[in-house]
Amino acid sequence: MGPGPSDVHPRVLRAMSTPLVGHLDPSFIDIMDDVQELLRYTFRTDNQWTIPVSGTGSASMEAAIANLVEPGDTMLVPTNGYFGDRMASMAERAGGDVVYVDAPWGEPLDPVDVQDAFDQYQPDVFGFVHAETSTGVKQPDVPQLTEIAHSHDAYVVADCVTSLGGVELEVDKWDIDVAYSGPQKCLSCPPGASPLTLNDRAMDKVLSREEDPRSWYLDLSLLEGYWGDERAYHHTAPITNVYAIREALRLVAEEGIEERWDRHLRVANGLKAGVEAMGLGLNPEDDYWLPSLNAVLVPDGVDAGAAIGYVLDNYDLEIAGGLGALDGDIFRIGCMGHSAQEKNVAFLMSALGEALEAQGADIDVEAGFAAMREQFAE
Repeated sequence: MGPGPSDVHPRVLRAMSTPLVGHLDPSFIDIMDDVQELLRYTFRTDNQWTIPVSGTGSASMEAAIANLVEPGDTMLVPTNGYFGDRMASMAERAGGDVVYVDAPWGEPLDPVDVQDAFDQYQPDVFGFVHAETSTGVKQPDVPQLTEIAHSHDAYVVADCVTSLGGVELEVDKWDIDVAYSGPQKCLSCPPGASPLTLNDRAMDKVLSREEDPRSWYLDLSLLEGYWGDERAYHHTAPITNVYAIREALRLVAEEGIEERWDRHLRVANGLKAGVEAMGLGLNPEDDYWLPSLNAVLVPDGVDAGAAIGYVLDNYDLEIAGGLGALDGDIFRIGCMGHSAQEKNVAFLMSALGEALEAQGADIDVEAGFAAMREQFAE
């Protein structure tokens, strides 16, 4: 129950035991078609260019940025979390010039600041993190951000690694040009085939580049030949991972995407009510709290690393600490995918409460359990 990977559904594990076929076998082509259609459903998009990139979430991230950012382009990136920094690094490696829109770690971007940054820098590409895994912040006002970018004829890239399949995400309705994610978070799928979607406008820019992307492996103009109509050889797809993500996405469709969002919110609300009643705070404000990744404040006098180790050693349960500016200040607790269950929250509350009491923290575990149960009873 950390920031990922989440528990893998037993059906996904069984799917991974399916015998291998060739990556150009007609039966595998049918599976590829299924995956693309299910990804469109989960992203809430009709984008033709919707694929699982062979690699972890950072591969889909780099595929998005390395293809869209050309040498000499300016990319606007946020400073409010760890993964905005990674966007900047990838844009620079693609030959882009990076400029920043500032916000403190633990807060979302303010549309006023985004507007000011566009007026100052006139960037070609704007990247934002919809669900910042390092801080537990969900970016509100996404349609407002995309409207600002498009009024300046810029392209919008959204990091949806910790939101896809777990919290509301509307790629088409919110007018996002490119969105990428990872399978190991709210999809509860092992890493290895990572979702990516581009609209026609973004893909037109990719296909009309004057200079090839610096990565051959992640060149979408070449990958299009494999995932598009041709089905021409480009590389050997991670066949077992494609089996896995298809089954994970089938589980999303069976549950229903809106029902899945509701489940994540309901289970995370139980966790939130419990830890707050226990005497712990959450780092983000309620308006931009991220249900899939809860940033719980570490009490005064508690060694976060020791508490995390206690929970792991005594309960075989994984949570994580903060990154970067929040190192030592928060516990990062995931409510993602198959792990987002009431029984798991109850187990976590018991383990974390014991770990904090072992360090003499001033908390009330019984009050936390009572609040959690009350929330789940609603």
